[in-house]
Amino acid sequence: MDKLKNFLKGDGIRNAVQLFWTVITNSFLTGFAKGSIYTGKLKSVCLPGLNCYSCPGALGSCPVGALQSVIGSEHKITLYVSGFLIFIGALTGRFVCGWLCPFGLVQDLLYKIPFPKKLGKFRGDRLLRYLKYLILLVFVIILPLFALDEYGISSPWFCKYVCPSGMLFGGIPLAAANEAIRGSVGFLFTYKGVILAFTVILSVMVYRPFCKYICPLGAIYSLFNKVSVLRIRNDTERCISCKKCEKSCDMNIDVLSNLNSPECIRCGKCVKNCPTGSLTMKFSLKNANSLTEMSEKQGKNK
Repeated sequence: MDKLKNFLKGDGIRNAVQLFWTVITNSFLTGFAKGSIYTGKLKSVCLPGLNCYSCPGALGSCPVGALQSVIGSEHKITLYVSGFLIFIGALTGRFVCGWLCPFGLVQDLLYKIPFPKKLGKFRGDRLLRYLKYLILLVFVIILPLFALDEYGISSPWFCKYVCPSGMLFGGIPLAAANEAIRGSVGFLFTYKGVILAFTVILSVMVYRPFCKYICPLGAIYSLFNKVSVLRIRNDTERCISCKKCEKSCDMNIDVLSNLNSPECIRCGKCVKNCPTGSLTMKFSLKNANSLTEMSEKQGKNK
């Protein structure tokens, strides 16, 4: 029991929420037993996190997969998918990444595995973080929009050629339970297996490498971090600049100088480790990130 407590120390509640959400949204047990995919009415509903459509247990759809599917069709755009992404982003920013994404949970658990030298900031890290925006633009928007076959149909480029989450939650369980699928696997399955293996190994050394450098869903939500209703705020009158918030941040964000950074996944570690309670994370429609900043504005208006 003590080992379990130490294993989850600092992230116990968040890991429990992540696990609960993963189980609830992937609870079609028949799919795991038969190697089939749930095709009921719930499958037309987007889930907020990177939840693979092809996972045997998935009850809903991944918004990235849905977005690709619509862009690659004759409709090109859908108010439902785009509206869903805007709503979630505007409401919580990247909170979904930190609390409700199944593949985020996998990476969190992998990073808990002991390793001689964990990698934090390194040369090229900042530049690599822009890669997810390029992947969003190329694999989720441009290729599905223009790279069509002779029938005018596009492939789900990101899901098919990049996403390791789809391999972990979809490809492997389906192949394990379905003999017909096992017999048809080829180069693509092996290629995606290599991507997954590389991601798993890297996740032991680097905190959430997929979220930092690859995930197009995180790229979309990150655009709303500065303006979302849920934000982290700093009362500068109480802040003592001890930098404990920055030392506790696994996403390697300069918290005080870049509050609500696009890289922030709203995990809450900075808030939890603030010794004076100057940092808070809450829902608010007010625009200012600093409580002191707001009070100064109020004083000038008197």
